[in-house]
Amino acid sequence: MKSSFCVALFASALLAFGSACAQQPIVIKFSHVVALDTPKGKGAEQFKKLAEERTKGRVKVEVYPNSQLYKDGEEMEALQLGSVQMLAPSVAKFGPLGVREFEVFDLPYIFDSYADLHKVTEGSVGKLLFQKLESKGIVGLAYWDNGFKDFSANKALKLPADVKGLKLRIQSSNVLEAEIRALGGIPQKMAFSEVYQALQTGVVDGTENPPSNFYTQKMHEVQKYLTMTDHGVIEYAVIVNKKFWDGLPADIRTSLEGAMKDATKYANDIAKKENEDALEGVKKSGKTQLITLSPEDKAAWKKALVVVHREQEGRIGKDIIQTVYKETGFKP
Repeated sequence: MKSSFCVALFASALLAFGSACAQQPIVIKFSHVVALDTPKGKGAEQFKKLAEERTKGRVKVEVYPNSQLYKDGEEMEALQLGSVQMLAPSVAKFGPLGVREFEVFDLPYIFDSYADLHKVTEGSVGKLLFQKLESKGIVGLAYWDNGFKDFSANKALKLPADVKGLKLRIQSSNVLEAEIRALGGIPQKMAFSEVYQALQTGVVDGTENPPSNFYTQKMHEVQKYLTMTDHGVIEYAVIVNKKFWDGLPADIRTSLEGAMKDATKYANDIAKKENEDALEGVKKSGKTQLITLSPEDKAAWKKALVVVHREQEGRIGKDIIQTVYKETGFKP
């Protein structure tokens, strides 16, 4: 009798334990390096909301903004090791990883509009580039816009020659390094989380950013001028650890793909407006003067920078550059 009772009790406990285990949600740690109130920050929060709703709580997304978990130089290794499951890095990060074709996005003035950019990210080129990440243990899920970059400094940058001798912070990209050198500047590779202090202390003289990053990171407090060059884009790729992704139940993966698709539309729809609002915020602060370029001045910047396209053919690949030209109608 006692033996039967013990067996029944053990079986009941085992069942309860199994039930508790079954109810444990799958945790996705989603790390990124920018503020919550940026296009990427808001996109990550939207994905969290949709993912948790559509999986009915079977998935829990933990979002860590502002380099809370990992800085620029640490996050990719953390993803590959499985310490974090999801990132949304700038595509400039994939060059140092060995997938240099992504650096086509860093070429100055290769995109004239969001429409041109989306012909690439939403077309065959975007898919081809994501396929190249799989050998690195990474699955590409979506491209998120951040916007077009402008140059800032404590000196008015009206013409390309004004950059000469200035130390400008860039992301870790050899193409961006060539871009700054083409202007006669001194490129300084630096983690995004360190930029404000570097500008404040004069370690660097200026930087390049879309307005949303410039404003939310309070760079307008330590930069006197922002020149509306629109010379390049910062594009993000939402990526996930391949082993983790492939190991998910098929129905969960399908739900997450749907959530990502809708979060991507949301993030990209707000990117342009977020940058416009950020520019308005910079204006109202009265701390940074905006410099608007005439068509002639803009042409001078373009002429000074498109030479980088030819210089980088050997690194990025002439074929991928020509394919992007064809997709967008770009004429060098």
